[in-house]
Order: sequence, then structure tokens, then C-alpha cells
Amino acid sequence: MIHNERMTVRRLKTYTGAQGYVYQYYFVGKRAALADDPEAPASEFIFDVTSDRKLTYAVSVFLPESPLAAWSRDHGRPVNDAEQYAAVKLRLFRAFDELADVKEQGRRLTINAQLLEEALASLGVE
Repeated sequence: MIHNERMTVRRLKTYTGAQGYVYQYYFVGKRAALADDPEAPASEFIFDVTSDRKLTYAVSVFLPESPLAAWSRDHGRPVNDAEQYAAVKLRLFRAFDELADVKEQGRRLTINAQLLEEALASLGVE
């Protein structure tokens, strides 16, 4: 996990999903997925999420190495950290838009090669 010597103030952000729920979330951190995780090798981006301001739960978005390698091969350069984070946030927003119950159905989200390509293309990344 990422350790910081001084306390960081987390910025609570809001997103209104297509299902009508208003989500509040903040980025907790990024780490390598555990070796025995089915998504490994991957980076795991962790967000704390609430839709009712009472119950907060963790949502993990996994970005496996294989889609990153495919994108890098197709575009002739690696995906930088900011682009990875942007793609991960778009995957989180997609879950907010598409899932009726993120707490029950969306605690583990994954980005495959097609989702990564779509996310970065939507941001104008080439």
C-alpha cells in the first residue's frame, strides 16, 4: 500500500449515475494485485464509495498487465500513470451508470483491452 509521511486530505467527489443514484467516492490508493488474485498480474485501484452517505464500501478496479501491453503494442508507447488512472475512473463511472446495485454487483471491476481502448479513445489519448 502507498504510505505517505503526512496526512493527506481526501477529496470526496460526486457522480450521478444513469440509474439515478448519486455516488460519493474517493480514491484510497493503488497497489499490485495480490499474487493469488484471479486478475493478477494487475494493478488494483481502490475507491471508497457511498450512495447513501451512511454505508461506505470499497470498490476495486483491476487493470491487468495484458490490456496495457496490448495498448502499448498498438499505439507504440506505454500508457502513463495519469492515463491509467483516467481509464480506471471511467470504468468506475461505467459501473455507476450500468449497475442497479454497485455494492452488491460492482465491488470488483476489471478493465479488459476493449474497455481500455474505448476509455482512452474517449479522452482523445492516442
